[in-house]
Amino acid sequence: MSQHTLAVLVENSPGVLARVASLFSRRAYNIDSLAVGPTENPDISRMTIVLNLDGHVLDQVMAQLYKLVNVIAISEMPLASTVHRELLLVKVSDKKSSDIHAVVEKFHATIVDETEGVITVEATGETSHIAKLLAALTPFGIKELVQSGLVALERGSAALSDRTLSAQGISTLHELGTQADYQN
Repeated sequence: MSQHTLAVLVENSPGVLARVASLFSRRAYNIDSLAVGPTENPDISRMTIVLNLDGHVLDQVMAQLYKLVNVIAISEMPLASTVHRELLLVKVSDKKSSDIHAVVEKFHATIVDETEGVITVEATGETSHIAKLLAALTPFGIKELVQSGLVALERGSAALSDRTLSAQGISTLHELGTQADYQN
């Protein structure tokens, strides 16, 4: 099995995330990471889904996703031609404050809060960078952490929404008015 990152453009409407997650759940596929947020178009949201699947299973998953009414476009985001990033927030015991400051500086992270015996560190980077930072902070005593999940964009001027919406003859959903949600 290998890791695959999918960018999925969907209509920004209630229930879309539940339907996409349900598709994976019904087929017993595990989602390693899922990040969802708005795009430059208020009528469209973008999901970044990271999966560990074989190639033929990935093709099946993409075909099933395309069958969902609210899915507009899907693109695999290969590592070589995209920028991948994750956000990490981690609380660490500040017993060795100067050592923690050195680790934070080494990894180009930021201290966003320092109160009551705890230092909160923020870092953004590739998954491997985040993992190395966590390994370096673990000896200090991690009290709590949260990771955003992976997000990815194609390098250069290419935009998934430009390619897919124009190929489908849709300039924007906003210009067309709200489309009916047939799955609710």
